[in-house]
Amino acid sequence: MLQHAANPVDWYPWGEEAFAKARSEDRPILLSIGYSACHWCHVMAHESFENEATAALMNAHFVNIKVDREERPDIDAVYMTATQALTGQGGWPMTVFMTADGKPFYAGTYFPPQDGHGRPGFPRLLESIRQSWADDRAKLLESAESITTRLRESVEQRSDGSASASIGPDHTRQAVEVMRNNFDRAHGGFGGAPKFPSPGNLEFLLAHSVHTPAGDEDHDDDQLPAQVMAFQTLRKMANGGMYDQLGGGFARYSVDARWLVPHFEKMLYDNAQLVRAYLHAWQLTGDALFERIVRETLDYLMREMLDGEGGLYAAQDADSEGIEGKYFVWTVDQTTEVLGADDAALFNDVYGVTEDGNFTDPHHEELTGRNVLSVTRAVTPEEAERLRAMRERLLAVRDDRVPPGLDDKVLTSWNGLALAAFAEAGRVLGEPRYREVAERNAAFVRERLWDGARLQHTYKAGVAKVDGLLEDYSYYGLGLIELYRTTGELAHLEWAAELLDAVLTRFADGEGPQGEVPGFFDAPNDGEELLLRQKSYYDSAVPSGNGSVALLALWLGRYFQRPEWMQIGRQTIEAAGDQILAAPTGFGTTWQAIELMQAPLREVAIIGDAAARAPLERELARHYLPSTVIVPASTAGGLPVLEDRDGGDAALAYVCEDMACQLPVATAEELAAQLGG
Repeated sequence: MLQHAANPVDWYPWGEEAFAKARSEDRPILLSIGYSACHWCHVMAHESFENEATAALMNAHFVNIKVDREERPDIDAVYMTATQALTGQGGWPMTVFMTADGKPFYAGTYFPPQDGHGRPGFPRLLESIRQSWADDRAKLLESAESITTRLRESVEQRSDGSASASIGPDHTRQAVEVMRNNFDRAHGGFGGAPKFPSPGNLEFLLAHSVHTPAGDEDHDDDQLPAQVMAFQTLRKMANGGMYDQLGGGFARYSVDARWLVPHFEKMLYDNAQLVRAYLHAWQLTGDALFERIVRETLDYLMREMLDGEGGLYAAQDADSEGIEGKYFVWTVDQTTEVLGADDAALFNDVYGVTEDGNFTDPHHEELTGRNVLSVTRAVTPEEAERLRAMRERLLAVRDDRVPPGLDDKVLTSWNGLALAAFAEAGRVLGEPRYREVAERNAAFVRERLWDGARLQHTYKAGVAKVDGLLEDYSYYGLGLIELYRTTGELAHLEWAAELLDAVLTRFADGEGPQGEVPGFFDAPNDGEELLLRQKSYYDSAVPSGNGSVALLALWLGRYFQRPEWMQIGRQTIEAAGDQILAAPTGFGTTWQAIELMQAPLREVAIIGDAAARAPLERELARHYLPSTVIVPASTAGGLPVLEDRDGGDAALAYVCEDMACQLPVATAEELAAQLGG
């Protein structure tokens, strides 16, 4: 609403005022859904919503509602389902025409100002719908009722638990095979253009690779193992233009199959999830590239996305000065001016900067000859040091350009993803700065977005609002588990358990047989009643709500030895079993939960004061242990795994698996041997 405040369109926020106006004035509703970093949302706003004539049509004949999809993902999900059902595709901006009771009868995405791109011009569309509302309303209302009925039947069928299926190890191998068949051997990633990072699938492949005994993976010499597919994808992304080679951090996706030209907006959720994928790849390989990407991405978030109170902002725009990508691209003349001829020759050779350029925009001829930076060849150690200094000089010059817009709202759910990334990186890399960011974030969310019983979804300018959604509780709970593993402060784990209790109380679908919980709704049971009430199992750009709850319940069930929580994790997975098996590539988060569910019950507890524990914890941090309960503690007690265990004056590490413990050890070398090297 703030971005569109100057529009001549009379925008209303989602709420009863707008619906009451539509009823009293007998008008249809025009619902426009977008988000602040969305390039085509800006284009449509400039072409249509800032146009006086178009705005006059909208104001005269419709009640116009503007929704930020990130602030209200529950509303977005409802009308995205409708848009996809009506058109076969979705995206943003989303444009929905509906009745005063929220029932859609026409929908689409971007509409140009004149007919083109196979779409009607927006003014012509407005006039057509106005005329149909006046002259053929019965048909529109009949269509709205029919569409709503079909949508509700479809959602109820997907949500009733009848699709449940038991999932075993053979299914995880089949999921890997499906991903393998879709794998791009030349460039990494899955499928063609546009290409998305899919961190949930990458994390699943890494976890599966360590849970599968060597030589037991179902592939022949011509088929890549799960781990290799993940590593190749991560390396290609790190060297491509989707990664900001100067400032760190990843753009939303690549418009091509080579990870070269990005859609330039940077989202907190992408960067938080990818940090952990790269961190885990570093644990498995020791590859310095992976560690560098982790550090550069987290440093970018600290530099450009960290609020003074401790929250992390949602996104940075794709556009600068109204032009997509202008802030990020370079010409040969520009690099030469900053670096000098000799250094520029090396830099341009390594980063693919040419006179012709690799980035064009037909709407902006001044971008001809511009280049998105990407690593085009291997470099020597000597070159690497020279190039590091060159990147710093170019970044300093870039900082003087007009920057992309910043969406400075703080979303609890995405901050949960970031909390997990900063906390785990702080532990694994031994970096106090990252741990401090994580601790400040938890303190901020507890103070500003948690009232002791409920989370709020969003925070901006000192105001928290929107009752928390399933993703807020599940993502933030998982982040708190990582913070506990880093700090050893039991309060973080206990808060995560409170969040799970809130999920069970406020989001569970309690309609299953024999007390089973057939999944969780995205919005709370006592929340606003929308057209549809949905359960998310399928990963979008963020983890699915139900996949995340399954992970949270399984982890907390293990930490607190609560079998009923572990059972809820299993039921949540199995409630969507048939869907998962039908489309494995869309369920990376749930596959991670399945890997955890199937893995042996393994625990590593390190007891003793912080200084004494440090050598053992540094050794533990070297190991990628995706299904291990990690317990750092100064004294015995507080968790079942700590009962009757005390390091005394020296620290001790206890490694247990399936209720059988090895002898406690006091040295990093002994711990390494018990962990497998």
